[in-house]
Amino acid sequence: MARWTAFPHTDRHYEYTPATLKKHWARLHRGDCEPLPKDDVVLGAWVDYHAGRFQQAAEAGLKAGAAGHSVASKATNIYANYLEKSESRKLGLFQEVAARCEAQQAADPKNANAFYHHAYALGRYSQGISVARALAQGLGGKVRDALAQAIRLAPKHADAHIALGAFHAEVIDKVGAVIGGMTYGAKRDEGLRLFRRALELNPDSAIARVEYANALVMLDGKKALKEAEALYAQAAAFEPMDAMERLDVEMARAEIG
Repeated sequence: MARWTAFPHTDRHYEYTPATLKKHWARLHRGDCEPLPKDDVVLGAWVDYHAGRFQQAAEAGLKAGAAGHSVASKATNIYANYLEKSESRKLGLFQEVAARCEAQQAADPKNANAFYHHAYALGRYSQGISVARALAQGLGGKVRDALAQAIRLAPKHADAHIALGAFHAEVIDKVGAVIGGMTYGAKRDEGLRLFRRALELNPDSAIARVEYANALVMLDGKKALKEAEALYAQAAAFEPMDAMERLDVEMARAEIG
């Protein structure tokens, strides 16, 4: 595996021990409903993940076998989305996660995050090649169905609600409300409801506010700017508890900067 770009925000360390990670697990994983691992090696991979050592987390997760697939997929997705500078490598990483998650779904069909990480990887891959092109390739339906299944398996999965809300907004933005609704089941009100539900489930989520703001601008244009700016400001004011949350907060700060 080629060397990944290091987490850049070294002014603060998000370092947990296995014991302190267990203590803060519920808060850190309120968004993805990931169960606390029983395997100490997998728990150690999550320690690396939360600290921003995404490559170490991914490699340790893969070495741990099936129990480590979730941390490997999440570490790879977050790294590729935020830190990978090469577009081709980024797309390749998303494809790797998507393929691994399909195998995980077959082996463990009740694992909500096998579906969520699959949808995340396909969704970001779709953005990379253009949403319109991805829809033409049938990826939109795969993303939608995987997220719907994640929510069926884990109804409190806030991150899946965020991603599905974003799906509705992006489809409508790219193909319009009529075609989006008839072809992909995308609906403005349903998308916004999903964001509101995500915030109910995880009120401390910066990324929920960032994606909600993005969706409002896509759906309602200039008349939504004031509300969107307020959401960005709220997200930017959060105190992150791990590396991923720091990346989310920095994204919000960039929006208002």
